[in-house]
Amino acid sequence: MSQQAGYSPSFKRPAEIMRMRRKRARSDAGVFSSPSGPDSTGSPGQSGSSSAGVRPFSPGPLFNTQNRSGGGIKRRNPFANIENTYSPKKKFVIYNDDGNREATDSPHINRTTEKEEDEEMSGKKDCQGGFSFSASLTNAEKLEHRDVSSKKSLNFSEDDSLFEEEEEDVQSPLLKSPRAISPASIVPPVCTEYPADWSLKTRLLFTSPLSLSWAEQPKAQEQALGLSQNCRAQFNTLPHSLQDPRSCSELRCAFQQSLVYWQHPSLPWISLFPRINAERSFSGKSTPWAQDTALQQSLMSEWSVSLSSLYSLLKARLCPYFYICSYQFTVLFRAAGLSGCSSITALISPTTRGLREAMKAEGIEFSLPLVEERRKSKEQQNVTVHQGEEEEEEHKEKEECSELKEGDDEENDNEDSSFSWLKEMGIQDKIKKPDSITIQLRKEGHTVSLDHKPESVVCVEGSHTFTLINFLINCKSLVAAAGSQAGLPPTLLAPVAFRGATVHTLKSRSVNVKSQVGSTYQNISSLEITGPILPSSLHAITNLLKPAQKGNFSATLYSHAPTSVMNIHISKQQCTTECVDLSGCGLHPTSIEQLQQPSSLGKTALTHINMNNYSYTWKN
Repeated sequence: MSQQAGYSPSFKRPAEIMRMRRKRARSDAGVFSSPSGPDSTGSPGQSGSSSAGVRPFSPGPLFNTQNRSGGGIKRRNPFANIENTYSPKKKFVIYNDDGNREATDSPHINRTTEKEEDEEMSGKKDCQGGFSFSASLTNAEKLEHRDVSSKKSLNFSEDDSLFEEEEEDVQSPLLKSPRAISPASIVPPVCTEYPADWSLKTRLLFTSPLSLSWAEQPKAQEQALGLSQNCRAQFNTLPHSLQDPRSCSELRCAFQQSLVYWQHPSLPWISLFPRINAERSFSGKSTPWAQDTALQQSLMSEWSVSLSSLYSLLKARLCPYFYICSYQFTVLFRAAGLSGCSSITALISPTTRGLREAMKAEGIEFSLPLVEERRKSKEQQNVTVHQGEEEEEEHKEKEECSELKEGDDEENDNEDSSFSWLKEMGIQDKIKKPDSITIQLRKEGHTVSLDHKPESVVCVEGSHTFTLINFLINCKSLVAAAGSQAGLPPTLLAPVAFRGATVHTLKSRSVNVKSQVGSTYQNISSLEITGPILPSSLHAITNLLKPAQKGNFSATLYSHAPTSVMNIHISKQQCTTECVDLSGCGLHPTSIEQLQQPSSLGKTALTHINMNNYSYTWKN
């Protein structure tokens, strides 16, 4: 047959399909008449030279006939129902008095008539059973047909609802118009890293559909190798995905290496972390130093040596960071180049007015980042509010300039006369004036209200951190004078070895559980890690779970509350993009890259980390 207008050039008609089409045409020749009228060639799906009696896609009467009452009786579509006939894409067809049709895309009309729905459904069936030239149309031709359909009358072959079932099954954006592509069909970007979290963690709970049993019951050789690699700062390179993690010795050694941390002092019968609000963990324990002054001095002497050693390592960039955990506050020291800072920084949280006054007395310069940030935000809000008011009142101020000057002179005269009557009555000396102490307390009332709150976090930078070290060594309030922690120096935590430190490992435990998903139960493996979990340890563990669990796991993080505020961004002036060499600090290169980025969590900490198909999502 000759190729008809509107057909795709690349379409090839199978012989069996054309035979069925001719058979239908002959069987319906007595029922349907040939199309006539000016609208007979309006459809790109039908040609004006088609033979008489050729039925359209729908088994009903021809759309382009002038007398719609003629023809056979339209049968009911057995496949038509509410679920498969409704489509928001369907166009509403209006028949005029003269028999012509008009299509409208009015947003107020979302459904077609029942008759047209039946015709469309039966048309879909004919397209599937007979010939489906529309499926072979290119995307450009579809767009062209849609543009033509908006300018002239439509028949069923031009309606987009013909391709509704095919588009829903294929789900390909190439078959849809650019406007029909929803934002949900766009693939989200892959996030290969989560933001650095400087808060100390007390517990981690990892879950994964794959087994985590490879993390338990390490061999003696694997434990020894992991400890040796931690001390020597040696790291193994693992593949992107592991087929059998349990048989991978390098993975198990690296996991043991990530659990190592260094602590001073070390008392096996007492847990020295956390120290804030930890009286219960110390009650009932043996504390021989509580009543022995000589023993307290010996402990403080050794503690001072360890703290000095840590600061020397930090200054030489051989230690990336360390924590001082006191019974009142926690101090975080970071090396230059971490968190976007070009110098050594120290964060103290929480603080009191007495501690801040003592630091001022020692000449330590510090800042309150959250208080300054709040003040700047208020100033910006006031500026934006007053900008509109100033523009409106600028013209009025020029006109009333002379009147305002006269009013100011009158107000000054009134202020002078407001107190003159007290002198005339002779009672000016009997009025109680506020003393200097009351005035000072009112001014410092806001400062005192910050005590023991996250907003009281203090930041010390540069050379003042060395003065802070000396202040902490000589500060008497650093050690509790009474209570269960009396006479015990603060806890020092670091990811690398230092003088007087004891090596410790985090406790891990793997359990297989069943979780109910709908009406079935799914096997889920969990891994629990407890202890003082440092930021580098968290990052090292997640880097090992990525290849072992094939990029699918989730983690719940429990943070030490006083350290959550240490994720604040210090200031934009202190940020630097210069590359600081921290290759000798003892951390994995990927962990260094993460910790070098400026913090973006504010005064909150991460609570959940989820990896799906090697892409991170998190909550804080």
